[in-house]
Amino acid sequence: MEMKFGPVTFIGGLNSGKYPCCHSLYIEADRKVLIDPASDRERLQQIAAGPGVDLVWLSHYHEDHFKDLDLFEESDLWISEWDASALKDLEHFFDAYGMNSFERRMWQQPMIDEFHFKPRRPARLFRDEETVDLGGVTVTVIPTPGHTPGHCSLYFPELEILFLGDYDLAAFGPWYGDKESDIEQTIASVTRLRSISARVWIASHEKGVFESEPDGLWDAYLAVIDRREAKLLDFLRAPRTMDDIIEARILYGRKREPKEFYDFGERAHMGKHLERLMGRGSVVFDGGVYCRSA
Repeated sequence: MEMKFGPVTFIGGLNSGKYPCCHSLYIEADRKVLIDPASDRERLQQIAAGPGVDLVWLSHYHEDHFKDLDLFEESDLWISEWDASALKDLEHFFDAYGMNSFERRMWQQPMIDEFHFKPRRPARLFRDEETVDLGGVTVTVIPTPGHTPGHCSLYFPELEILFLGDYDLAAFGPWYGDKESDIEQTIASVTRLRSISARVWIASHEKGVFESEPDGLWDAYLAVIDRREAKLLDFLRAPRTMDDIIEARILYGRKREPKEFYDFGERAHMGKHLERLMGRGSVVFDGGVYCRSA
């Protein structure tokens, strides 16, 4: 599916832009820009052949946003300075996720074969709050950390389009499982995006385009965080190891395959919640187990 909003084209990702794909944006101005090349490889190949791409912008460093970047090796790459180091090589990439040695071994070949990972050095780094004039359209860079430390959303003032990136308002809720992801920053970023007046809202996954105010979806999206935390606290009425918490499937709701992939997500997210709860004094860690403090 494609939708045009003046010089901005929404390119729908395969399977409704669900992982391992996302939706892309293509801007046809004096400088042609492709945002997050991981939607539909065949369609992106057509764009690469003509009219072409001068700049590739990544909203952040995740693999489901750069999967087809290899089609645009001659285009200048832009990304936030806070996310750029994850693209240096696979070890830096795995460091950014906070993966252990087993997870690194498991992901190494798929990252090369399926996501076409190569070490990359950006031609330019986004500056927070800068407005980029592409010649015919301007774009304001909105720093929205939490999902990743350098996640960027984008606002097109003339068109009143707000690109949310991975704050996608999907029923699953926010992802904040990377090493430097942060729950409080996620909440602050979503709250900021909600405060920006727009005519069209574009997200990286699932529904993708909202042509009327998402309204209650903002609250529902953030409410997922509280639901996860409430379930974890309830589970910790008895002492639990991290393995116990992973097997409770609080994040995904049920066992899924490949197990190692979903185990990582559970561990990463529940780890963030445990840090948050221990900081508040609601959970204690003693003797290798977690438990509610009262």
